[in-house]
Amino acid sequence: MATQNLTIDCQVHAYLRNTPERPWRGHLEGPDEVTGDDMVAAMDAVGVDGAILISPFSLYGYDASYALEVYSQHSDKFGLVRPFDPESETIEDDVAEWTSTPGVVGARVMLGAIDAGGDHPGLNRIFGACARAGVPANVMCAGKIPLMRELVRRNPDTQFIVDHVGLAQPFVPPAPAEPFADLPNVIALAEMDNVAIKISGACTLSHESFPYADIWEPLGRVFDAYGLDRCMWGTDWTRAVRLLTFEQGVESFRVTDRLTDSDRATLMGGTLSRIYKWSPGRSA
Repeated sequence: MATQNLTIDCQVHAYLRNTPERPWRGHLEGPDEVTGDDMVAAMDAVGVDGAILISPFSLYGYDASYALEVYSQHSDKFGLVRPFDPESETIEDDVAEWTSTPGVVGARVMLGAIDAGGDHPGLNRIFGACARAGVPANVMCAGKIPLMRELVRRNPDTQFIVDHVGLAQPFVPPAPAEPFADLPNVIALAEMDNVAIKISGACTLSHESFPYADIWEPLGRVFDAYGLDRCMWGTDWTRAVRLLTFEQGVESFRVTDRLTDSDRATLMGGTLSRIYKWSPGRSA
């Protein structure tokens, strides 16, 4: 696949500054504004060909209107994902409308934002709707891997993607004392063959400076458990901005001797293109 030679970031954000016309609902670490143009410029500067643009839940909740604006200006650079509300009474319609929108490649669920069990009707309706639409469900499930496992078990036809190595990641330094403490649960989840995992924001878990040598042993265990054909690299830009530069988040995966050129092609673009059925320059 030619797309395997592309570098594609599995998670970036873009947003406008906080104004009455487009108010923020909360806070996201990063500059006061990172427009779509800003994000594309940052990607171009370091040779990132495209990215999955995630509408930032902490700023815009379930409103993805700005992500859609960015796509209208940069349709060759971004595939779109937005969060869904498991308490919505119109979940099936919501997912159907979103997944029929140009540029859309997936949906997202924030497990940490709700108090729920594996039998939660709204969560299962979202995942069922994703299966019917043929798009992956991205799930922010740090600290809730056992719940994630139950949801995956109940939805065998859904392609799940675990956000951010399945681990809680810092917004500001320092990294947690034991950043990979929950890794056994993350690795156990690899037994479910309809689960892929984002290796996004991993550099923020390091206790060392660039190129973050201490992340590679635990990441190697993730690669071994899931196989690189279920792993996809990303920066989680701009959440990581207080801990490293965008260039460092990219280059750390290019300079490491833990990955062969073939590994890099799979991890930094090939897996993503296959699972999302998208690549830069191609409409979703």
